[in-house]
Amino acid sequence: MNSPLRCLITAGPTREHLDPVRFLSNDSSGRMGYALAAAAVRRGWSVDLVSGPVALPPPPGATVHAVVSAEEMLRACEPAFAHCDLFIAVAAVADYRPGAASPDKAAKRAGPWRLELVPTVDVLRTLAARKRPGQIVVGFAAETGDLEARAARKREDKRLDWIVANDVGRPGLGMGASDNAVVLLGPAGVRYAFGPAPKAAVADFILDHVAGRTAG
Repeated sequence: MNSPLRCLITAGPTREHLDPVRFLSNDSSGRMGYALAAAAVRRGWSVDLVSGPVALPPPPGATVHAVVSAEEMLRACEPAFAHCDLFIAVAAVADYRPGAASPDKAAKRAGPWRLELVPTVDVLRTLAARKRPGQIVVGFAAETGDLEARAARKREDKRLDWIVANDVGRPGLGMGASDNAVVLLGPAGVRYAFGPAPKAAVADFILDHVAGRTAG
C-alpha cells in the first residue's frame, strides 16, 4: 500500500515586531492556505500547516505549527520540508522587519518616528534552493498589477515548479476575502486560469494540477 503524499503548506501573515505591542504585517487572513490544507486532508494526504497569526480554526486532520515572524516560519518549515513531497508556500511573509526591536513598549513621541527596515529571510527562496529531485515546490504571487509577468519572473527567479498568481487589487478577491481568482503558471509556458470562486474550490483546482507534476 502506498504511503500518503506528504504536504507542507504555509499560511497567513507574519508579524515583525517593533516592540511588544506594535508590528509590521499585512492583510492576509490565512483562508487560502487553510483551504488548501483542508483539501489536502480530504485527499488522504499527510499535512503540516505552518501558520502565522490568524483567526481561523485548525483544519481537522492537519498538524498545525503556529508561528509569528518570518524567521520562526522558516525554522518551523525546515524539518517538514526535508521529508515532504509537496510544498505550497501560501503565506504572505512580511518582506521587512525593524532593524532593532525594543524589548519594552516604545513611548509615544511628538515628532516623526523614523524606522530602519531590513529584509526578512525569504522562506520560499531558502527552501526552494534545497529542493530535491521529485519534490514539488509551489509559490504564490500576490500582485496589484502586471500580474502574470511578475509571477512568471518570480517562478523563474526562485526556481519553482509552479506559481499561483492572484490579483489582490481586485475588490472582493484575494487577501481577507472568501473568494479568489487565480492564474496557475507552470513549466513550458503552461497556464491555467480559475475563478472567481470560493477559496475551497480554488484549493481543489490548484491541487488537481500540481500534485505529482513537476517542471522536470
